[in-house]
Amino acid sequence: MAVSPSRLDAAATGIHIGIHWEYLLPIGTVHLLALLAVLPSCFSWSGLVIAAAGPVVFGTLGINLCYHRLLAHRSLAVPTWLEHILAVLALCCLEDTPARWVANHRLHHRHSDEPEDPHSPRDGLAWSHFGWLFRRAPQRRSFAFFEQYARDVLADDFYRGLELRPTSTLWIYLAQVAAFGLAGLAAGFLAGRPPSEACQLAASWIVWGVFVRTVLVWHITWSVNSLTHVFGYRTYETGEDSRNNWFVAVVAMGEGWHNNHHHDAASASVQHRWWEIDATYYVILLLERLGLATDVIRPRHVRRAADGGVKP
Repeated sequence: MAVSPSRLDAAATGIHIGIHWEYLLPIGTVHLLALLAVLPSCFSWSGLVIAAAGPVVFGTLGINLCYHRLLAHRSLAVPTWLEHILAVLALCCLEDTPARWVANHRLHHRHSDEPEDPHSPRDGLAWSHFGWLFRRAPQRRSFAFFEQYARDVLADDFYRGLELRPTSTLWIYLAQVAAFGLAGLAAGFLAGRPPSEACQLAASWIVWGVFVRTVLVWHITWSVNSLTHVFGYRTYETGEDSRNNWFVAVVAMGEGWHNNHHHDAASASVQHRWWEIDATYYVILLLERLGLATDVIRPRHVRRAADGGVKP
């Protein structure tokens, strides 16, 4: 198998290619903990419902809306207090700090499917899905890199503090584990269950509501990096391999219309045809109607019509 240009470039610049244990260990551990879901003692119907709703709450609001459209592309603005709440939801998905996520995503857009792209499927589908996370890349984990690609994010004291305290992300994740466990325990006692059954309910909420949900959100997000650059149709010639993938669009609440996104990354919407449903954008419109979202950037064709067809 031929060595990709990105690997050759890394070797040529003397960058040591090794395992990034800070990512491999927590990702591997959560996957193993999610396997506890096969145990009858860790199952409850309420836990299953929480796991099913989790990607919508944490993935859509935290990753799609906050990390992606709000922070990475500045497609809208929300009050600072709401932005931080949404960012905490994203942190509960253990998908890195806001500055790191945004910096890597902006790098992806600048060099999409080029050697500098951190997760191009041209280096292999598994590489783009999760492999890129496990390779040491010190040049993409420095304050210089964050300042270059996410300076606006670091300007916020809350986000900068997360970078200054590297373990804070893990503590936030563990805090939600405790929160889900206590909530399950309280629900069991309020339902009049004996202590043993209340503890079993708490365990099911932790396993399904946190670990299984986290794994689901991970693979949904990673599918945007991998599947939507390999499978699907192209509406626009964008100079890279992005595609519109209906399956990813369904599970990722609109993010699968990836060719549309690369064509017009500034837009808060990726729905360019009536049937290209973008559920994340509908949430944004709801926030706008409630007065909680402003400066919502409409799709390019809407912007052109508003400007008399002059500006892109």
